[in-house]
Amino acid sequence: MAEPRCFYEVLGVDRSADKATIDKAYRKLAIRYHPDSNRNDESAVAKFKEASEAYEVLSDPEKRARYDQFGHAGVNGGGPQFQDMEDILDAFGDLFSGGAFGDLFGRGRGARQGRVRPGADVRCDVTLSLEEAANGVSKDVSFSRRIQCESCDGSGAAAGSKPEQCPTCRGQGQVIQSAGILRVQTACPRCRGTGRLIGSPCRDCGGQGLRTERVQRNVDIPAGVDDGMRVRVPGEGEASPDPGGSPGDCYLFITVRPHSLFHRDGRDLLLQLPISYSQAALGADIDVPTLSGPQPLRIPAGTHSGDVFSLRGHGMPDPRGGGRKGDLRVQVLIEVPATLSPRQEELLRELADLEHEDVLPKRKSFLEKIQALFTE
Repeated sequence: MAEPRCFYEVLGVDRSADKATIDKAYRKLAIRYHPDSNRNDESAVAKFKEASEAYEVLSDPEKRARYDQFGHAGVNGGGPQFQDMEDILDAFGDLFSGGAFGDLFGRGRGARQGRVRPGADVRCDVTLSLEEAANGVSKDVSFSRRIQCESCDGSGAAAGSKPEQCPTCRGQGQVIQSAGILRVQTACPRCRGTGRLIGSPCRDCGGQGLRTERVQRNVDIPAGVDDGMRVRVPGEGEASPDPGGSPGDCYLFITVRPHSLFHRDGRDLLLQLPISYSQAALGADIDVPTLSGPQPLRIPAGTHSGDVFSLRGHGMPDPRGGGRKGDLRVQVLIEVPATLSPRQEELLRELADLEHEDVLPKRKSFLEKIQALFTE
């Protein structure tokens, strides 16, 4: 009898590989050599079994330790561990449940045993001001959800009757359909995936086992949430359609109203602040509005329009925690007055003379300008 190959070599992993790496390697080989994808290919079946036997040892810490110390002799000589394909799928079906492998072949323990489905999640839209988003807020919200029907205790069956097992899927809620070489697991068309049939439905819920109610809750929304974020409220969703199933969750979809002064950029806030020409040229100490009140900001002499200054820690907090806030970025814009007092105009003309700049003389009336245009 030929000596079995090294299990690490079979899975294509190093001896130092961790459990996650071993799982990933086995999934890849199992999908590649699965008999349903390799009809009439005995070599593929042999490789599938070989990979499964290697995984059965290397995925178990105790067996792996014995194998590392004694080789195949430490694990019953390395002989076949599985009698047939069903033994392999029974052993490792959970490894593929919910993934592409389980959906493709529809086999394993998870597919053969009925699953208790959780309740559906519900949505609630919440609108906040920027101040509420910055500081966090306790908010009253209202939403609709389906809860267990009291008349039938959630069974969906009328009083004096009870649901019966679906004969098509034998209570599993899933059926396997063949499509060429593939076998696809889908919801049972007769019971719609419930695994049960109701002969006499409850009049109050129409056999659904659930009824709709409107609820109000007070929920805490953390500081720092942004427009488009979701806040999860666990256990406030719909009741499970299956006995013993857990309820779903409620998700608050956040909308933050635009602010009249501040524009948000992640954790930073942006503010456009108009200043005068003299403040830009000479420098100034000014008070800048922030979400926590006015804060001093020094404008250095020679500031240009469009320059940006930062106030550290006056932005938005991180909704995941951590303590540090973003910054308030202040962009100054030099504002030119639309009208001037006589004294202001006089001073500016003196400044223009000092700078040897050409400026317009005192404004002429509109009619004088038109007359001058046609007499030239």
